[in-house]
Amino acid sequence: MSRIDVSSLSPFEALAAYEQRSLAHAAGAPEQIEAPGLWRGIGFRLGGRYFVSSIAEVNEILTLPALTPVPGARGWLLGIANVRGNLVPVVDLHEFIAGPRSAVTETTRVLVVRQPGGAVGLLVDEVLGQRSFSSEQIAAAVGEADPRYARFVGENVQLGDILWGLFSMAELVRATEFQQAAA
Repeated sequence: MSRIDVSSLSPFEALAAYEQRSLAHAAGAPEQIEAPGLWRGIGFRLGGRYFVSSIAEVNEILTLPALTPVPGARGWLLGIANVRGNLVPVVDLHEFIAGPRSAVTETTRVLVVRQPGGAVGLLVDEVLGQRSFSSEQIAAAVGEADPRYARFVGENVQLGDILWGLFSMAELVRATEFQQAAA
């Protein structure tokens, strides 16, 4: 696409021109092309365990925003964050599932996931980027042995030296105890 001289355009026209150029570029981006038999997700860590959730289930990744505590809530509901004008409850995912509260460090992130009625933020120890698994790797997956995670992790897939639990955010947000944050 040819360069556009935006100096003669109004600010709105310049933004519209940038948008057109951006959309034209994104249409052919290799990362947008679906590879048959390839499952892609966002990898994250909770304590010493590694998980990956479908790329379609994670809407956004944030650093830990400022939180307002919610009186009378369970300990794993850390508070409410204002994310670009939207109120988003933030849950310590490790504390909700396995027990002790996560330590907040420079690698701590919040995965924003849609649920009925809005979004929810899930505090994780670290986000490890995109992971891809072939259909052969998924076919060789093993079940989840830890009953605390078994509700949300169907299989564990080996990738290199790491066993990645395929974590279903959809199952998490449908769980009755997840929906009942009042103490």
